[in-house]
Amino acid sequence: MLLSLGSIFFSLFSLFIAVRARSSTGNSVLVLLQPNLSRDNFTIFFDNLQKRGYDLTFRSSKDDKPRIFEDGIPTFNHIILFSPDTKSFAQDITPQSLVDALNAGTNLIVALSPKQSPIFALASEFSLVLPPPGTPLISHFPPRDTPPNVIPVTVPSDNAFLKPDTPPVWFSGIPFALGNNPLLVPILRAPAESFASDADSDAGADTIFDAAERSGEGLWAGSAMGVVTGFQTRDNSARITWSGGVELFTDAYANKLLPSGEKSGNEQLVRDIAAWTFQENLVLRIDSTTHHLVNETVPREHYTVNDNIVFEAHISRYHPERGWTPYSGLSDLQLEFTMLDPHLRTALRPVSGKLGLYRAAFRVPDRHGVFKFVLDYRRRGWTTLKSATVVPVVPPRHDGYPRFLSAAWPYYAGAISTSVGFLVFSTLWLAGDDREGKKGKNTKIE
Repeated sequence: MLLSLGSIFFSLFSLFIAVRARSSTGNSVLVLLQPNLSRDNFTIFFDNLQKRGYDLTFRSSKDDKPRIFEDGIPTFNHIILFSPDTKSFAQDITPQSLVDALNAGTNLIVALSPKQSPIFALASEFSLVLPPPGTPLISHFPPRDTPPNVIPVTVPSDNAFLKPDTPPVWFSGIPFALGNNPLLVPILRAPAESFASDADSDAGADTIFDAAERSGEGLWAGSAMGVVTGFQTRDNSARITWSGGVELFTDAYANKLLPSGEKSGNEQLVRDIAAWTFQENLVLRIDSTTHHLVNETVPREHYTVNDNIVFEAHISRYHPERGWTPYSGLSDLQLEFTMLDPHLRTALRPVSGKLGLYRAAFRVPDRHGVFKFVLDYRRRGWTTLKSATVVPVVPPRHDGYPRFLSAAWPYYAGAISTSVGFLVFSTLWLAGDDREGKKGKNTKIE
C-alpha cells in the first residue's frame, strides 16, 4: 500500500515538473511561421522548448486565428515570429500590434532576412540600424566549403546568460549596427573580418574601403555589427530578441559540423537565447521593503529631521527549476532618499547570514518635506528593480528641541554677564550716599 502511494506521489510530482514552465511569466508560446517554412525544419529548437514545459501553438503568418490579442489582452505569454520574408501578414499582425504586445508584457523572438518586409522596417524602432535590403553578411574566413554568406561566428564567453565555452555557431542573414540605446543587450556580434555586401565576390572591395574612409557604408563591416541582439523594455522588463537570420534556429545548422570538425553550438545558443528572452534567466523582483528607526522594527508614519533610520529590501531571483529564491548576489545596489532631487544616495548592502535581505542605515537630512525611498536598479540584461515609498519628514515639535545648546554658550555668557552687570550697577547707584551734596547745601556764604 505504501509502495503504491509512493509511486502515485512520484508520478504526480513528475507530471507537475513536466508541465511546469520554466519561464517566470508563463508557458504559452505562439509560433508564427511563413508559409514556405515548415516546423520540421526547427524540430530541435521546438522540441527543446516543449521538453522544458512550454505549450507551443503554431500558426501561419497569414492565418487569422489564434489572435495575438483578445479583448485587448495578450493571448500568449511569448511569440516566436519566423516570417522574415513575409510582406503581407494577417490583420492582427502589424508592427504596432507587436509593439503593443511587448508593452503588455509579451516576450518576442523575431527573425529577419536581407529582404525588405514590414518586420525589416520595425527593427529601426528598437535602435537597430539595418543596411540596405539585399546585403547579407559575407565573410571569406576561415577557409571552408560553405558559401561566403554561411559564416561560423564565435560565441562570446563573457555574456551573463550564454553558456561558457559554447562552440562557434553557423549564421546566415543580415547584420545590423547598434544604436546608443542602453536598453539594447548585445548577444552575438559579427566576425571582425566580415562585411555586408550585395555580392559574394570581392569585386566591390574598393568601394567598401572608400566608404569606410568616409564613415559611410563602412558602418557595415567588422565586429561593430551585431547578428543577434536583445532589447528589454524600460517599464515592464519585457524582452525581444532580434536575429539577423532564421537559419540560426534550424536543424541543418544545429547538426552542421564546423571547419574544425566539431559540432556547432547552434543548439546550445538558441536554447540560451530562448531562456533569456522568455525570462528564465537574469530575472529579479522586490518581494518587500520596510523602513523604521534604529532599534525599532515598526515603520513610522513620518520621521523627524536628523532621525537615524533603517531601510530594508527583500530581493529574489527566479530559477527555472526552483522558482523564486532569495538572492544576495547584488553588490552595486543603491538607495536614494529624494525630494524632487536625491538628497542622499547610499549603498544597499546584503546582510550577512540573511539571504535576500539588503539593508542601509542613514541619518535623515536636516530638511523637512515629502521624501521618497527610491530603489531603481537597471543593469544590461537584468530585469529592472524599481520601488518608491513616500514618507513625510517633519521638523521637531516645540518640546523636541534641546533646552541648551553647547554652541550658544558664548551668547548665554554674554547675556548673563550683561544682566549681572546691570543689577550690580543699579544696586550701587540706588544704594549709594551722596554726602558732599548735602554738606554744601547747609553752608552759609560769608
